[in-house]
Amino acid sequence: MKSVFQPAALPLSCVSVSSGAQRFITKSSVVDISSCPITYYGQQYEQLYVNITSGYVTVCFNGFFSPETGGDCLVQHSRGAQRFEFFINPGNSLEYGARENLPTIQNSLQCTVAIGFDSIVSVVVYHTVKCDWSLIVFASVQVCDVQVGGTTVKRVNTTSSTPAFVDLSGCRHSGEMYPPGTVISSNPETCLSLTCNETAVLHTSSCGPLERCQGNNICVLDAICTVTGPTIIDVHSQINSIQDRCAYSLFSTPSLPDFQVLGYFKDQRRTDVSFLDSVTLRVDGHDIHLEQGGRVQLDDSTLTLDSSSQLVHGVQLSKDQTGVTAKLSLNTDFSVDLRLSEYSSTSCEMQYSEPADSTIDCTSVTERCNLLKEAPFSSCNSDIDPEPYITACTNTLCKYPAVDGLNCQFLKAYARACSLHNHTLDGWTSKTGCSSEAFCQDRTCSDHEFCGEKTVGGDTRCFCRAILPQVPRKQLFGYDSDPTVCKENSASLTLVGCLLEDKDIDYSALHLNDPTCRGQVDELTHMVTFSFNSSNSCGTEVTTNNSQVIYKNTIMTQNSSSDIITRHDQIYIDFSCVQTQPDIKTATFRIRDSSVIQHITSGVWDYTLTMQSFTDAGRTQAVDFSTEVQLDQKIWVELKTDGLDGDMVVVVTDSCWATDQPSPDSTPRYDLIINGCANPADQTVQVEENGLGTSNYFSFNMFQFTGSSGDVYLHCKLHLCPKQNNCVPVCFLLNMAASY
Repeated sequence: MKSVFQPAALPLSCVSVSSGAQRFITKSSVVDISSCPITYYGQQYEQLYVNITSGYVTVCFNGFFSPETGGDCLVQHSRGAQRFEFFINPGNSLEYGARENLPTIQNSLQCTVAIGFDSIVSVVVYHTVKCDWSLIVFASVQVCDVQVGGTTVKRVNTTSSTPAFVDLSGCRHSGEMYPPGTVISSNPETCLSLTCNETAVLHTSSCGPLERCQGNNICVLDAICTVTGPTIIDVHSQINSIQDRCAYSLFSTPSLPDFQVLGYFKDQRRTDVSFLDSVTLRVDGHDIHLEQGGRVQLDDSTLTLDSSSQLVHGVQLSKDQTGVTAKLSLNTDFSVDLRLSEYSSTSCEMQYSEPADSTIDCTSVTERCNLLKEAPFSSCNSDIDPEPYITACTNTLCKYPAVDGLNCQFLKAYARACSLHNHTLDGWTSKTGCSSEAFCQDRTCSDHEFCGEKTVGGDTRCFCRAILPQVPRKQLFGYDSDPTVCKENSASLTLVGCLLEDKDIDYSALHLNDPTCRGQVDELTHMVTFSFNSSNSCGTEVTTNNSQVIYKNTIMTQNSSSDIITRHDQIYIDFSCVQTQPDIKTATFRIRDSSVIQHITSGVWDYTLTMQSFTDAGRTQAVDFSTEVQLDQKIWVELKTDGLDGDMVVVVTDSCWATDQPSPDSTPRYDLIINGCANPADQTVQVEENGLGTSNYFSFNMFQFTGSSGDVYLHCKLHLCPKQNNCVPVCFLLNMAASY
């Protein structure tokens, strides 16, 4: 709709109005409003072009009004205005009910432009902060056209009592004006849409730089990040070869700080080649671990998956014969290939070198890897560049033997990438001799193992990694540190199960000196442990060497009386624990005291010793300070321990003697027990159960020292002896010598 109003030409003047100042203008003028610019349907203006001709008024933003050329104008159809007053007011003091009538405008008002026409017509234009919203209030205008490019987009009719509110926000496109929140154009097949958004800004939306339109306004990831073997092929088809055994960030984005994909690389058959071992998805504070053999764990719990999709913290998880699939929809930029030291071992960055494998034919390897440029793979070459996959394939297989499914791994990775672009690649498995099924599905190996083939294309088992923690591969059972675990009353030795299998040794055919004592395998780590303790010594041999006690046992192969020869390694692994020979300890007590309790630490043993005297052979009537003890009355003295393992050690009383003073070194001294045996010079002394258990006792007839007060103090020396030894003192020769 075009306006038919034609104003006459008038002399012009330029008016500059500062904020807060008011001016009266009687002729056509250009007014500077740079202190309060107006956004008029998406275009910001800093000047007003005001025409007053024969009582008609026009206020334009991009030049004086002209019906031929059009413009952005407010065209007033009333007559009678001879001048207009004009001022700019900062702040929001003149809202005139704008918020109540236009609730879509939420921002704070920044300033106000007000125009009055001889008190007949008033126009107030607001400008708001941040989003450049503008609105206009018409009061007593009667009829006014709001024009964009000479076209009337709104006609306003007002009365003296009812002002009109018009939102001046909008977008312009191809000569047309659109209100905020309008979809200007949309093509579902290209996923391209143009909208005038809620802030009156033209916004073009389409698929991201790494996406493509699948139709129906659905964008799918077009670029693919592939991690296979030791190689990361990023979304830009750049190759990154991992040379160490560290953890790497495969996916991270600043817009999703709680989401991250981590890849863990480890060695397998060679120390100088690493492979992707597991992947962890960190989502909302939870870890989803995708591990060897198709095992999936949520934090510390193992998930049971099948072909049906299971949603776990926004990730769709499923499992079939091809392996585990994890899907997560994201629309964001991301980065890859960042080593993460906080998730890696301290030595993961160490790199190794090994001699080249002379059995590898690199020419044949190259020919096989180049199959990716032949049918049926070639049908996908236009969407997925095969060169990075070929390079990764040849770089790896010219260095590492084509075993453990590796001969097909890079071909399978390319086929998988193609399937994400809807390429089925019919017949690729039959042409290459590969299987679509996942390698080593449902076989779980421990951290120091990997799943591999016993023979090419044959059965699989868990093999030891080339780099075993604390286990040099050149030794069958050697460790950097002593593998025997020695405790107070037990000992154990743990063997690495995969090393036993490497030597074709069946752990169930191994035993200790006692053939009934066999190794126990840990189902999670596949480690085999042999042990003995005080309850079951398993034929342990105990010897002494000066101040040491040595407990020794042997892991050996089961003997078969019918076998004359064998073609398997014969295993004899000695292991032992050495303990310090317990010290000889001295205990003292006065016979008339009720008892004495002494805490003793000797070697690995920590125990208490109680010495007590009795007046009866059953050792039930204890002597105390009130007991009447007669000279030549028989007294029994018991030495009893608490805290010792009677299956491991016994107590041996070496010597006992009496003094009339508390000090064991005082004189006179009278011997009762010498070298574990009764003093042959005193026929009243008898020693019982010495060296047979954790307690023993002896008896003698009571006496007193000549000329003393009558107190008698007993002192005894004792030591601990391994029970497997013969700890009973030999007293026969001593007694015989006493009889001569």
